[in-house]
Amino acid sequence: MESIRIAVIGGSGLYNMPAITAVDTLELDTAFGKPSGAIRIGSLSGKRVAFVPRHGEGHVLSPSTLPYRANILALKSLGVRFIIAVNAVGSLRQDFAPGHIITPDQIIDYTIHTRARSFFEDGVVAHVSVADPFSHYLRGLIGDAVEAVGGIAHRRGLILVEDGPRFATRAESHLFRAWGCDLIGMTTAPEAFLAREAEIAYASLAHVTDYDSWHSDEEAVTSDMVIETLSKNIQTVEAALALAIARIDEDKIVPAHTALDTALATSRESMDAATINQLKPLLARALDLD
Repeated sequence: MESIRIAVIGGSGLYNMPAITAVDTLELDTAFGKPSGAIRIGSLSGKRVAFVPRHGEGHVLSPSTLPYRANILALKSLGVRFIIAVNAVGSLRQDFAPGHIITPDQIIDYTIHTRARSFFEDGVVAHVSVADPFSHYLRGLIGDAVEAVGGIAHRRGLILVEDGPRFATRAESHLFRAWGCDLIGMTTAPEAFLAREAEIAYASLAHVTDYDSWHSDEEAVTSDMVIETLSKNIQTVEAALALAIARIDEDKIVPAHTALDTALATSRESMDAATINQLKPLLARALDLD
């Protein structure tokens, strides 16, 4: 199997970008089940890139039922070192308008602990630092690419992640604004945290589709509204994605790539052998496994 260094997680239509060529389809399985859908490997901007349809073919998986661990583990097994996650988000700020693109730098995880949040549970325990959950390197590339293709980029943002699939009430939306949140979405957590456990650099290309439900002068968000704005944003998103990928140095080492060096709490002699085998793609570097 060829080694792939770069991945994109997003809508199932992304791998149909006209610029993508030589597409192969992989049906993978992992210790945590199957990914959201078949993974497409295609050539984009001179690089081989893995594309994961986050919600499955035809958008059939809810944010709270996504196989987050399987998606990340499948990418790790392919050799992925960098993930750009494409996210449709609501804005909680007047100046983050629909059509703008943000590279968030912080997350508040407001999900209710029903999602599998870690690879490290029983057998091997790790406490990974996510003080800065997004890759500074990738965020810079994304922001530069958005501006280069004529889009409006915001270089920082605090995204609140709710369970969904419903949208927020007006009261919730105002509460999140009072907390200082800039964006609202449904899938960045635990995706970003699992990527860090897998020692993969991760950043979000978050494109604004609506003002959630707080804005008194705008219609409250609906699914139809999101889909309509998505179609308007897609050309900018695709052009920025292609340019950012072209500029990624696939061999560059960033802090995420050594995240387990200070995270493993279980001593080597106490680690469960079956768990080590289950997590081998994640632990191979840190434990010097063959």
